[in-house]
Amino acid sequence: MRTALLLLLAEEPMHGYQLMQAITERTSGAWRPSPGAVYPTLSQLEDEGLIDTVAQGGRKLATLTDAGQAYLQTHGETMPDPFGEFTARCGGGSALRGALEELRYPTRQLALGDPQQVQAARRVLAEARRALYLILAGAPTPDNEASEQ
Repeated sequence: MRTALLLLLAEEPMHGYQLMQAITERTSGAWRPSPGAVYPTLSQLEDEGLIDTVAQGGRKLATLTDAGQAYLQTHGETMPDPFGEFTARCGGGSALRGALEELRYPTRQLALGDPQQVQAARRVLAEARRALYLILAGAPTPDNEASEQ
């Protein structure tokens, strides 16, 4: 848990709930940490000076400190990949996770766009969700119909 939180906070500051979601996403749902595991670990990391927390909107935003960054630089090579075991079990899950991550930033940017952009983005995402359910159902999709012809 400790390594996972440090690595995620090295990417960007997050709230505890965001960290739990990020771990779940990185492992394609194979690892769903509980608040009882995340929050005590965050407290420990703060006690060690590796992270700082700041109250923000009723939640605590955790940020990696300079000492935390130095810790990762010093120990990063020898730290086990906390997500590796889970992604290995998930097979193609890591490839899908990467594709999903590629949608994250443009979606966040569009959320701040004008109403027409937001509506267009919602239509695209709804169509993507529908297409994914068709794949799960084994129904023909435009991609596999074209390859069969």
